[in-house]
Parts: sequence; C-alpha cells; structure tokens
Amino acid sequence: MNEQGHFPREPSAHATAAGPRQVVAVRAAGRWIERAAAGLDPGYFAVVMATGIVSNALFLADHRALSDILFAVNLVAYPWLWLLTLIRAARFWPALRTDLLDPSRVFLFFTIVAATDVFGMSIGLRGFAGVALILWLVALVLWLALTYLGFAVLLFRNHAGGADVVKGAWLNAIVGTQSLVIVGGALALPAADIGRQIFIVLPMLWAVGLALYGILVVLLCQRFFFSRIDPDEVAPPLWVVMGAAAISVNAGLILLSGSGATPFLASLRPFLGGTTLAVWAWATWWIPLLLLLGVWKHGVHRRPIDYSPLLWSIVFPLGMYAAATWRLSHFAAVPALAIWSSVMAWIALAAWCATAAGLAVSVWRNTTVSVP
Repeated sequence: MNEQGHFPREPSAHATAAGPRQVVAVRAAGRWIERAAAGLDPGYFAVVMATGIVSNALFLADHRALSDILFAVNLVAYPWLWLLTLIRAARFWPALRTDLLDPSRVFLFFTIVAATDVFGMSIGLRGFAGVALILWLVALVLWLALTYLGFAVLLFRNHAGGADVVKGAWLNAIVGTQSLVIVGGALALPAADIGRQIFIVLPMLWAVGLALYGILVVLLCQRFFFSRIDPDEVAPPLWVVMGAAAISVNAGLILLSGSGATPFLASLRPFLGGTTLAVWAWATWWIPLLLLLGVWKHGVHRRPIDYSPLLWSIVFPLGMYAAATWRLSHFAAVPALAIWSSVMAWIALAAWCATAAGLAVSVWRNTTVSVP
C-alpha cells in the first residue's frame, strides 16, 4: 500500500516488455553511432559541400523550393557530422590523429572548411549574414590550422615516391581556400562592417589558391598524361581538379564585383577578369575528359560503381561549376551561359539524387546488420 492508501498496480506484460525493448534499441543506436564515429571518413563533409552547392545553384536559378529542401538536409547533416567528429576526437583520438598525420588523408579535412563556408553561404543567401560571418570565422581558423598542418605533414612525413595528388585529395586545399574568398566577399565581411580595406585579404587568399592549384595540377597532369594509369586510379576525387577551378572562378567573380573598394583593387580588374575567364575555360575543358575517363574505367574495364563517400567529390564540382557559370553569365552579360548553367544545375541535382540514394542504401544495410 502506498501513502495514499492504494495498492500499487502491477506492471502489465506489455510495459515490462516495452522497457527492455527500448533499452535494447537505445543501446543499439549508441553502438551504431560509436561505430559511425570510429570509422568516419575525414572527407565525409563533402556531403555538406555537395548538398549546399547544389542548393545554392538552384537558389541562384530561382528554384527556391528545391533549394530549400536541400538546405533542410544540410541543417541536419552539418551538425550531425560535427557531432560524429567530436565523438571521434574524444573516444577514438588515435584513429583521428593517424588521419591527421597521413599525407594521403590529411587534406581530406579541408572538406570541413569548404562545407562550413558553403553552409554559411546557404544561410547568408536567406538573409542571415551575421550567422554566415560566424561560420566564415570558424572556417578561417580551421583553414589556418589545416594549411600549415597539411603541408608540414607533406614536408616531414611523406616518403619518397609516396606523393599522390589524386589519392591524397590535395586539391581540397584549394577548394577550402577559395571558399573563404566567396563567402567573405559575398556575405561575411560586408556583414562585419569593418571597412573596405579588409578586402585586400580576399585577393591574397585567391592568389594563394591559384598558386596552390598551379603547383598541384602540374603534378596531377604529369601523373595522368605521362605515366601509365590503372583503371582503379581513376577515382572520384579526380573531379576536384575541375571543382577547384570552378570555385576559383566563382571567387574571382566575387572579387570583381567588389574590386572598386580601393584604387589599388580597382587597378587589378583587368588581371582578375582575364584570369577568371581563363580558369573557367580550363574548368570547362576538363568536363569531357573526366567523362571520358569514367567511360574508360566503367565501360571499357567494367569496374562497378559502388557507393563510397568519395562519390560526393563528383557532385560538388558539378554544382560549383553551375554556380560559377551562372555568376559569369550575369557578370559578362551572356545569356547563353545562363542556359548552360541551368543545364549543369539539373545535372548536379541528378548526381546528388543518385549519390544520396547510394548513401541511404549503405546506411540501411549497416543499420540492419548492426541491430540485433
């Protein structure tokens, strides 16, 4: 009998059965999250990059409903990946440290920088420039840390003959660098209201990105054009050679739109314009070649297309090229480029849908295997 003078009710069979089932489900979910954190690929933030840039390209093309759907996906994906990363740092630090000190993996962490900027751009386009500024500052700090860590790893830990610009995904360093220019010039720094002189920082970052691109793309071309390649070496990160050029175009056009901030920057307009157009032509030139390499690998040599996080490295360049072409069409007043941009945006969306379906199937299979 309890304090109110009533006998306590016996728990029903349903309640006693439900309790253990809930405990089992929670424990299974916890184990699944731990496994996901332990095996998290450092390049998985490319999911946010790809989703965000396709959303932004659709937003610029005035397809707001589709853009908002993808933006909603990133509202979940971005914090979720950060949560897994923090769990990995706390519970599986040796594995994370191994990735950070591996020349073939450290540059994958630049996807965090680019994802933060792309996500910030999506937020800024919807009127929250202050939030975009905060994300831009976070990305800048991460970029500074990863830049010198990454190249220190190349200097001190890369063994002779071990340099591989494709497998190492080194071109992600350029993507991260130029993403700072885009968000900084378009949204973050204007929101900070800290003076037009600060815009000198953005051409500096753009020039650093172009210099890195020039170095790394020479290594890539040397490897692919003058050495025998295996079909398995034609991996999705190879598309970043086009994506890095496309994001450099986007960054250059952002600089052109604000190049009147000081007389010095205004004097750079011919150089900015000519270089940006040349880089856009270079990015366009790569698209048929990359498609040809895909046909050679999967059509001629019959390599299957299986889902992996690396596939997002194809979606992001397609979306970034669409966004860069849209911006170029408006800056150069060439309507035909706007049509081409729209075509590429739909292609990028189709690639996103196919890759997202592969991710969903992969997650479902892992979940059904792990849950007893």
